[in-house]
Amino acid sequence: MFRRHPLLFLLPVCLLATSLHSQPTPPQCPLNFTALRPFLAAPLPSDDASRCNFAVQSVRLLLSLHLAATGSFLVPATSSSCLPPLRAALPFTLPPPDACGLAGIDALLSTPGCANISTLADFDALVPASARGDMNASCNRELGPVPVCTGCTTSLSKAAAAYLLPGSPDGGNNVTGCVQYPFIYAGAAASPHGPDDPDTAFCLYLLKESAGPSSGSGTPAWLYGVIFGCVGFVLVVAAAAGSWFFVRRRRKRAAAAALAAARADSRSKRSQAMESITASTTLLKFTYDEIKAATGGFNRDSIIGRGGFGNVYKGVLPDGTEVAVKRFKNCSAAGDAVFAHEVEVVASVRHVNLVSLRGYCIASTQREGHQRMIVCDLMHNGSLHDHLFGAGECVMAWPVRQRIAIGMARGLSYLHRDTQPAIIHRDIKASNILLDDDFEAKVADFGLAKFAPEGMTHVSTRVAGTMGYVAPEYALYGQLTEKSDVYSFGVVLLELLSGKKAFISLSEGQSFVLADWAWSLVRTGKTIDVIQEGMAEPGPTKVMEKYVLVAALCTHPQLHARPTMEQVVKILEADSAPGPLIIPDRPLPVVANLADIERSVSSSGSGQLYSPSGFRSFIHRNEDATLESPNEA
Repeated sequence: MFRRHPLLFLLPVCLLATSLHSQPTPPQCPLNFTALRPFLAAPLPSDDASRCNFAVQSVRLLLSLHLAATGSFLVPATSSSCLPPLRAALPFTLPPPDACGLAGIDALLSTPGCANISTLADFDALVPASARGDMNASCNRELGPVPVCTGCTTSLSKAAAAYLLPGSPDGGNNVTGCVQYPFIYAGAAASPHGPDDPDTAFCLYLLKESAGPSSGSGTPAWLYGVIFGCVGFVLVVAAAAGSWFFVRRRRKRAAAAALAAARADSRSKRSQAMESITASTTLLKFTYDEIKAATGGFNRDSIIGRGGFGNVYKGVLPDGTEVAVKRFKNCSAAGDAVFAHEVEVVASVRHVNLVSLRGYCIASTQREGHQRMIVCDLMHNGSLHDHLFGAGECVMAWPVRQRIAIGMARGLSYLHRDTQPAIIHRDIKASNILLDDDFEAKVADFGLAKFAPEGMTHVSTRVAGTMGYVAPEYALYGQLTEKSDVYSFGVVLLELLSGKKAFISLSEGQSFVLADWAWSLVRTGKTIDVIQEGMAEPGPTKVMEKYVLVAALCTHPQLHARPTMEQVVKILEADSAPGPLIIPDRPLPVVANLADIERSVSSSGSGQLYSPSGFRSFIHRNEDATLESPNEA
């Protein structure tokens, strides 16, 4: 009988192995996932959002290591998927890839990078040398101290803005988005210790390395810790038992002394603040009970205004005088000195077009806590905002609007030119323009006012104000000048003339900006179309056009192109229309200087504006000159 050779049974297995070996296998994902081990100790992220962020930051660290080794931001397109080894390397379960922005990780890592940056050479060619120099100078150091890390990450964000091209994808949450390239670059090329250095990894990728167990032989270090800990615990308990009563008694005495000192200091500060106001002004000092009685116990029905500062209540004093009480919220004794200074300055400002103060109140009650309030005359006609945008259609006639416009301008001109130091209001808007019985405008609410030191070109400060009214240079750079108030005045003047709001957010991310809309009409010769349609008792066309053009110039993006409030008052009060008006075109940079503006105006006469009726307005000569016709200059 024929017998099969035993080796014949191995033949199919060998053939299968040969077949599998003959099929080429793609190279493995080249990212070094073992580099993540030092950063995988507890506590690990527990929620999906934190796990996604940890995974994305981990890939950025691995890409930085890959860039340092290969000079490439991307991995070969022939590599196998990097997502499975990433999941295997992490000691927790990742949410679905779509939720973390990792669904297309392989395509992102192997296709042309953001803005077509694939290599270090591409990055160096596209990012300006100044930005790269700033990155290298800021990040080529130990990144452990917080200020150093902040300086480094700030320079990286600036670099991202420097090369982010219009139309290129910003990457969103993707690990290879444009905005992440500088961080990947910094770890590989700028950091002195590489991206996996603990300080570098935490600063650039928010990955914190664990201390890890110490190596060695013999008795474990933790055992010594337990022994010494027990001995120390016994000693501490023994010492505590002997000195407990003594320490408790000393703490009680110290706490009582500190509380007494704090109360004394608080009373001293409040006393000094109130003495300062009383000595320098003629304001009345109201008691808390007096104001509470005047407002009916701060009744909700008495509220006539609301704001970020608190509420404004209508009140009636014992002699029958109607007042408005501005009650500040979130007050503390620590702010009394600042409050007293503000009240003192505003109380010293007296003008027919500024709301005047009657008195103030600084008090502390057991139930209501610390209280700060100011008392003003009540304006029965409310605010300009009420009349323009309240219930029903605005019916103000042109003479009333003209009076309000001139009153606003006079009040601001007084703050800028007739007070020392000059006061910048910072929050000019329709709701802060109050109207008395005769519709005389009163500039109100000096809660955000700043002083302009003499000789300084601008005040650098935190941006405050209301959207739609804030000047561009102040909103973008925090540069506050008197011209910032001029811009806000111009916006309110446009609201007064057109009956439209300064800013309206529309659907699909669109918005209506009143200043831009008005400029689009002015530049095409349709100046009169800015005026509200159907206005009762409209004024002369040339006069109304003059007001529109003044508003257009006040809302010019370039602060040097705007007139001063003193110049605005002269133009608005003039009986006749002024001479030719030249307004620089708007595409100029926001921070362009006066010489650049004048050159753009003089070149080919492109900035000259004419209205359909032939009216021309004024030319802005310089900061101190009045607005005058070129024929008169």
